[in-house]
This record gives sequence, C-alpha cells and structure tokens, in this order.
Amino acid sequence: MIQVNIHEAKTHFSRLIQQVLEGEEIVVAKGNKPVAKLIALNPPAPRRRLGTAKGRIQMAPDFDAPLEDFEEYTR
Repeated sequence: MIQVNIHEAKTHFSRLIQQVLEGEEIVVAKGNKPVAKLIALNPPAPRRRLGTAKGRIQMAPDFDAPLEDFEEYTR
C-alpha cells in the first residue's frame, strides 16, 4: 500500500490510477492522516448474448416422459 499526500495525488493522478489498475492500493493523506483510499473497481460482467448456444443443445425425444421410479405417482 502506498500513501501520498493530497498535493502529490493531484499532481500524479494519472500515474496513481495506473498503479491502482495494476493492483496497488493508494492511500491519500492530509497532514499525514489517511482520508481516502484508491482501489480498483471490479469490471462489470459482460452482457449475455442470446442464441450463443444454438445448435449445441439437444433434447432426447422422451425428455418429459415419466420416470419408472415415479410410475406409482402418475396413476
């Protein structure tokens, strides 16, 4: 973890952001007292696209047929 003062944070903000993206945590201090922390946010999950599994999934013709174990319940 790196600690910088407010003036240094303002002066080198782009460099500090790059360090955060590389996994570093940055603490911003005012008068040697920590007041804020820069951390990377989790990237948003990619949007799901419909139809990407088309042709990859097949259902057996009897997929909804009653199971032998449950015949007594279907009477």
